[in-house]
Amino acid sequence: MSHDDFAFEPVNGLPERPPEHERILWQGQPDTWQLGREALKINWITAYFAIVVVWRASVGSIDGGLAGAIAFGLPYVGLWAAAMAVIAVLALAMARSTVYTITTARVAMRIGAALNVTLNLPFRQIANADLSLSKNGTGTISLETLGETKFSYLVLWPHCRPGHVRVTKPALRCIPDAAHVAQILADAAEARVSQPVLERKTPASAGGLVAAE
Repeated sequence: MSHDDFAFEPVNGLPERPPEHERILWQGQPDTWQLGREALKINWITAYFAIVVVWRASVGSIDGGLAGAIAFGLPYVGLWAAAMAVIAVLALAMARSTVYTITTARVAMRIGAALNVTLNLPFRQIANADLSLSKNGTGTISLETLGETKFSYLVLWPHCRPGHVRVTKPALRCIPDAAHVAQILADAAEARVSQPVLERKTPASAGGLVAAE
């Protein structure tokens, strides 16, 4: 029998149904392979093990020739394979447990393979968005927020802009067709921010609703 850990969600990726005036424009998740490369450093780990294997094989070949090289190098090839398997499982778990959502009012991020967290970022609280694009079309959209809200790098990782530890920026990491998603985000944010905000005046003031700047 299949089991869905997120069956309690009324809408996939969101803790509750959006209001009637709010529409979902896009939903997605990280590309597993790209997440493994960028966040879990598959390429760096592979390069490290390649150096170790060559070094150990060369040491073994001095006295034992080809047989010695294989005997000294093969165990480290096995360690590399085990490390790749662990990283692949981690990347798959991180990607499959993540849902990024862009609506007409906000960006929502359901993240966390072990400890699940849903982050809601209204467009009016987003100061800027930066797109980092890879050659294969995947990319990361990092979000700079307004106000005094602070985010924990450890809680958000890997769903944050790499290297920005002091001022942590939430990010949609390694998403396919990132340029198109960035355009959806830009258009939705512009439309939302340009809408006037209606505030109800106090009884002491003139009655009715006024548009706030």
